[in-house]
Order: sequence, then structure tokens, then C-alpha cells
Amino acid sequence: MSNQSKKPTIIFDMDGTLLDLAYDDFIWNYLLPIRYAETHLCTLEQSKNTLYQFYQEHNHTLNWYSSRFWTAKVGVDVLAMQIEYKDKVKKREGCLELLTYLKENDYPIWLATNADAAGLKFKLEKTNLAHYFDVIVSSETIGHAKEFIEFWQILANQHPFDPNHCYFIDDTEKVLNGAKKFGIQNLFSIQQPSSDNAPRKEFTYPMLNNLTDLIQYLEQAEEREKYA
Repeated sequence: MSNQSKKPTIIFDMDGTLLDLAYDDFIWNYLLPIRYAETHLCTLEQSKNTLYQFYQEHNHTLNWYSSRFWTAKVGVDVLAMQIEYKDKVKKREGCLELLTYLKENDYPIWLATNADAAGLKFKLEKTNLAHYFDVIVSSETIGHAKEFIEFWQILANQHPFDPNHCYFIDDTEKVLNGAKKFGIQNLFSIQQPSSDNAPRKEFTYPMLNNLTDLIQYLEQAEEREKYA
């Protein structure tokens, strides 16, 4: 979809931005070590150490976000494991309020996630959020993770948008750095991506505590444009 709106395009990350990252922390840092230990008949400590090495090796790559890759790597069906606990998937505070405000005020709303297509599908079905978005993109279909400028170049080629007239919200610094390198001007992060962890005190980019805090920024930008 081309951005024909006078309103800036608002691009959201999914996990840790619109959805509570506590679910992913539970899956990857608590449940998978247990399942790996059961599958490979090792201690939980050995399981955690092995998985930590795997995580370090593949962090910020497409493999990191691929359920097919991890299923083959660890011998546990990680997609089935995620769906088994899908009831733990939760929207972050202010998610529906913000998306509803943007929709009612004719902002183009996009979802750009590193989650693979299968993970994206079941989370959208669980949260019933798909209808809010004009564009939904997984890095798996782009061929590059959002951390890299190539993701943004291909996204802009497939779905043209003006990086100078755009807001991007993500909880990961390296992803925001990639968007900045591409030229997106308005970058925001999340103060508390996971409800199980304490809020961040400092971050490179402006942080939203409640997602609806973004509304104030957008309204202030509209006021500045009126008098520019």
C-alpha cells in the first residue's frame, strides 16, 4: 500500500512493543530449557548453558526469529510449544486505545516484525489485531532482519513510504539503529517491554511508558505543521 495519506505512517514492532515481551521471555528462557533438558536427558543447568550458546551465536539474525530453525536446532517443536501457551500472549497497556485512535484519525498503521510468518499468524489470531493494520510484514518474507538497512530498503520498495514522514516504535536498540540508518526520523522505544522486568531508566531513544503517550507526540507534531 502506498502512503497517500497526509498523516505520517506509523510503523509498529510487535513483541515487546504492542505485545508484552513476558510471553517470549517465558517461552525461550523458562519453558524451552525445561523441554530441551527433557528431550536430551540432561540437567536443567546443562540445558540453559547449551541454549545460551545457541542464542549468542544466532542473536540478531533471521535464524534467531525462525521457529523452523530452532525446531531443527534443538529437537523441540518450538512453534507447537508457543501455541500450547498462547493464552499467555498479552497486549501491552494502551495497545487497543492507541490503535483505535490512529485508525479513527486516518493514520496509515503498519506492523513490521521480526517474528516469522507462523509466529506472526498465531499471535495476530490470538490478539485479534490484524484488522488495524494497512500493511503487515515479517522479516522472514523480506529476507533480512529489521536490524539491517536492507530490510527497510526492501520494505520501502514493496510498500513505498516517506521516512521523513513516518514514526517507528520498537523495543530493540539495534532495530532502531537500522531504521535510523535508513533515514526514519521519528524513532521511539518502549520503557517496559516485559511486565516481568523493571522499566528501563535510560535508553538511546525516547521511550513510551504507556503506548498512548505517542498520541501527545503526534498531536504536537500536527500543531507544529499548522503553524509552519
